[in-house]
Amino acid sequence: MTDRDLHSINDAPAIDYDHASDEPELVRAPRTTFVSVSGAGAPATPVWHRKKRLVTDIARQLATVGLAPEGQPAEHLQYHYLPSMPPTNIADFYSVNPLTELHYRALARVADDLTREDIAAARRTAPSPFDDDDEVEIHVIDQQLVIQVMHRGPFTNELATLARLGVAADSFGVARSGPHQEIHLDPFTLDTPQDTLR
Repeated sequence: MTDRDLHSINDAPAIDYDHASDEPELVRAPRTTFVSVSGAGAPATPVWHRKKRLVTDIARQLATVGLAPEGQPAEHLQYHYLPSMPPTNIADFYSVNPLTELHYRALARVADDLTREDIAAARRTAPSPFDDDDEVEIHVIDQQLVIQVMHRGPFTNELATLARLGVAADSFGVARSGPHQEIHLDPFTLDTPQDTLR
């Protein structure tokens, strides 16, 4: 996310949530409604995977009644640290603070007119296990400028991708001003080979 003036947002091309360039680009993300659940701690833990699966299963149920896009939902994840933690930018987001200090939100796209009652009905029929403490919410992200790039392959190589993104952000004259967001186009579990993930 950037600190550019809002008047320049209309100059950026609109994002397509199902694609990204292999080269860093500055794009406009539209206002989007999500179903979401929040958590804290390092990514890729069993709890993190459970929360991610919960929102995608709910989105799949909502799709059967026309309240979410059809097909496999892309798995959106937003990450941030509490303000008391040392600040991070794009390139060093995962390397300054312990990953155990991350706060996250797992999201899946849904219709703008979704209601809490719709979520409750979908949650009752979703196959995922969930904890009673999982508060499933409607979360709206307003239109914004983002700098993005496609990462391909193992998560262990993500630091190099973020470094490239950070260099590009500097060249665009922008900096992170909100959560770091990842959009996982390919569903995965703890056991999924990572070589072809996007």
